[in-house]
Amino acid sequence: MLELKSLPDGCAARRRTEACDRCGARAYSVCASLDERELARLDALAERLPLSSGDVLLREGDLARHVFNVTSGSVRVYKLLPDGRRQITGFLYAGDFLGLATGERYAFSAEAMEPGSACRFRKSEYRALIQDTPALEAMLLERANHELAAAQAQMLLLGRKTALERVASFLRDLTTADRMRPSQEGIVRLPMTRGEIADYLGLTIETVSRVMTRLKTENIIRLLSPNELTIERPGRLSALADGEA
Repeated sequence: MLELKSLPDGCAARRRTEACDRCGARAYSVCASLDERELARLDALAERLPLSSGDVLLREGDLARHVFNVTSGSVRVYKLLPDGRRQITGFLYAGDFLGLATGERYAFSAEAMEPGSACRFRKSEYRALIQDTPALEAMLLERANHELAAAQAQMLLLGRKTALERVASFLRDLTTADRMRPSQEGIVRLPMTRGEIADYLGLTIETVSRVMTRLKTENIIRLLSPNELTIERPGRLSALADGEA
């Protein structure tokens, strides 16, 4: 597993404002709420980080010095139990933000699942910018409300839904998760492994594989590769996810 090296002050390449204009994630990020002056100020604080699969953005227990905006690729967020078991709490994609709603130390870890990129900001500087930028503050509040709703949905999924309902819900929600790379013609990308899906859904790998096989047998999904599938019967999948089938 690779870990991003801390960059000394002044060593990280600063992006130009034009780079923000070309950033495909801008339309899906909190940056979309900013005018040109505000965007230029944000750009002056940003460090662009290229990510390889397995790179660590932040680690649970480390001092929370930075916040991050994912600009491409995908990221897994997780916590480790004392016995070493892992609970994945979410998957992030281009436009998603992490690290702001935490205390002195990070309460979770985050790693890249595939090659991508992120913008890193010093938390103290970013918080100062928020105080001076009402549009950014409003957008972050909206994101926080969305994350709260997602956390409540995850509690329902883990606490009440069957294995079949959990996998069906996951696949259904995945079709709209990566907004910068939307599903085309029903094709769903799976940047995560079956083990990571299991850790997210609170299941075993064997159970996830068994449910996927059932969905395939019933012609609800069609596996194209380990990392791609198509949803052949979206109505049926949605009914399974909602426990209506």
